[in-house]
Amino acid sequence: MGDRWHVEVDRSVCIGSGMCVNHAPDGFRLDTARQSHPEHPETDANERVLAAAEGCPVEAIMITLLDSGEAVFPPDE
Repeated sequence: MGDRWHVEVDRSVCIGSGMCVNHAPDGFRLDTARQSHPEHPETDANERVLAAAEGCPVEAIMITLLDSGEAVFPPDE
């Protein structure tokens, strides 16, 4: 069984670039204020969602392991 993730967007940081939707159209949506929201806050590990987090110009997307809370992105330094 693969990892399960918790995906969160810090909407106080989100600038509405839409890069997350471009990388993972099934993983994110923009609301009418152009703020990003994860479609599935709890999801199976997914390369497209990770690419969206990595591609966010302001690093507004956080991914953690659902069971432990360990950071997937951005990684702990």
